[in-house]
Amino acid sequence: MPTESLQITVSDDEAADDGLVGNTMLSVWDIVSVVIYFVLVMGAGLYSMCRPNRGTVTGYFLAGRLMWWLPVGASLFASNIGSEHFIGLAGSGAAAGIGVGAFEFNALVLLQLLGWVFLPVFIASGVNTLPEYTKKRFGGRRIQTYLAILSLILYIFTKISVNLYSGAIFIQQALKVQNLYWSVIFLLVMTAICTLMGGLAAVIYTDTLQFFIMIGGSLFVMAKGLEQVGGYSELQTKYLAAIPDKLVENSTCGLPRVDSWRMLRDADPSTSDMPWPAFLTGQMPASIWYWCTDQMMVQRVMAARSLSHAQGGTLFAGYAKLLPLFMVVIPGMISRVLYPNEVGCVDPEECLKFCGSPTSCSNSAYPKLVFEFLPSGVRGIMLSVMLSALMSDLTSIFNSASTLFTMDIWSLFHPKSSTREKLMVGRIFIVMLVALSIVWIPIIERTQGGQLYIYIQSIAAYLAPPIAAIYCMAIVWKRMSEPGAFWGLVSGFSVGMTRMAFDFYYGEPHCYEEDYRPSFIRKIHFMYFATLLFWITVTVAVLVTLVTKPTEKWMLIRTTFFTRYDRSKRQDDVEMTDWIENSLLQEKNQEEDDHKIFRPRVPWYRHIYNCLCGFDDSKKAQEENKAMNEHVAQLTNLHQETWECRLLNTMLFIIIIITIVLYTYFSINPFTKEEVYKIQRERLEELGYSGIL
Repeated sequence: MPTESLQITVSDDEAADDGLVGNTMLSVWDIVSVVIYFVLVMGAGLYSMCRPNRGTVTGYFLAGRLMWWLPVGASLFASNIGSEHFIGLAGSGAAAGIGVGAFEFNALVLLQLLGWVFLPVFIASGVNTLPEYTKKRFGGRRIQTYLAILSLILYIFTKISVNLYSGAIFIQQALKVQNLYWSVIFLLVMTAICTLMGGLAAVIYTDTLQFFIMIGGSLFVMAKGLEQVGGYSELQTKYLAAIPDKLVENSTCGLPRVDSWRMLRDADPSTSDMPWPAFLTGQMPASIWYWCTDQMMVQRVMAARSLSHAQGGTLFAGYAKLLPLFMVVIPGMISRVLYPNEVGCVDPEECLKFCGSPTSCSNSAYPKLVFEFLPSGVRGIMLSVMLSALMSDLTSIFNSASTLFTMDIWSLFHPKSSTREKLMVGRIFIVMLVALSIVWIPIIERTQGGQLYIYIQSIAAYLAPPIAAIYCMAIVWKRMSEPGAFWGLVSGFSVGMTRMAFDFYYGEPHCYEEDYRPSFIRKIHFMYFATLLFWITVTVAVLVTLVTKPTEKWMLIRTTFFTRYDRSKRQDDVEMTDWIENSLLQEKNQEEDDHKIFRPRVPWYRHIYNCLCGFDDSKKAQEENKAMNEHVAQLTNLHQETWECRLLNTMLFIIIIITIVLYTYFSINPFTKEEVYKIQRERLEELGYSGIL
């Protein structure tokens, strides 16, 4: 086909001349890069195993609450940016432009909402998990159990499956294999080893390493991509002309959107995929759930050594969230410019030929850019980046899921279980998750779809707003009662599941097909539905609360934003230090009694087992545990130095201003509708099409 300045095509010969592409298989240097990556990850994991207190609940599940701000912030970022971002976020950028970047900028502010509003309450209440907070706030266990089970279901069937699916796409293109079992099983085993032995500390340390690998590698890809297309301004024009050779007859499908370079778009959902009112009022509750009330995210900041370090971590992660638009979304758009026929395909037969999915090949944008564009050696580094994203997400999910199961479900049926029992249950549950993940691989391999990232956001919009509504009300409204919270959750979940079931039943039609779905699905964007779902939950919760008995006053102590500094005695208060000391004393006395009866000699393999699991009953270990628990008890005071508050609040003000400026700048379309049509008509004429626009 004729090629003008509005399109870049890279042939194998030209690519070889430029040193960009040769053999797309991994070279020796690529393999060396991957091996070095795994050595570094295992080194970080082994380092975390040298930390004390791994044999305690707080030490294993919350890293002893001794982390400083940089690892906390790096872990927040790495736990969020998984392989589904490099696949789904880049794919959405390739398919629809920069609009998907709005989800990333949203996190800048919501992370600070976590640090300044939610987290002080969680720390002051002295809880280990978020479902445990609902028990302290309302009493009873049904909300705690309900949220724990719901979270585990979401982890298993959305987060784990999406991560494995997106990671599988990348591995498949990297290794040119069809059977993904051994490669994915290897990653799962590596992930499980880091999580099993080191606990949250290992997760945070490996996340910190992977943070820098992800940032460095992906920014390199962005820089090389922009260099190839001629810079950012050239990319803006060339993306609009990135039209595949083969289109569907009498259809505009396959043409980049007119508003591709606009982030927050028109309010009308029939013409806009990112309506700005729906995003601000509907996506916000779903994002509040993810950033402020999801155990996987909150557990990282709860591991901080003080409230100031936790807030510093949210600020660091917030500033880092400026990068995904440039290091993931923009490369996805570059990939469409370089490979419009493959990444931008719209004809089902063509898409099936290129990537095995009749719907779209946009999810292949980032891996195709890496393995057909980058030189040998760099491909291995970028494979390490993708492995970093996959492993950091999975380690976070495994650790948080085991924490929820152990602290909120197992403890419900075994309230007097010992520390060792809880730690072993948590580790065994991780093994079960790994096994379930492996069983899930065949289902993932058969998964087909278009924009993976938008799929994730839509599922969150159907399930997350009720959870966000209840946590928000629990923290700011003292009158909120347990029946109100419970029935608000149940009603919201029922409505959300109903809409999700309809969505799956009818399915979204292809771009070139007539939309025969019911009007309440076709005309109500999933973000507008999230707004409605949030307020349905709030309404039910308020009505039930007003006709039921108020929560007892002692339950409000340190469980709301307005009572977080209240030092009054709660009826359910148990001094953590005394409880741990009594628990250790009971275990030690039991062990001494056993020795008196049997006088066994501890075998060598038992020593190795205790070392790997961090079990240590020595006097030094008990003193370290006591010091750790005294430190944890002090955290509930929420003490901050004056200079810390001033510095943190200044950085908070700056990040809010930056967010407003970025949303404003990127929501102004640099092209008029007529200019876009002119660019696309020229390209369509080159391809031999007329009368489409």
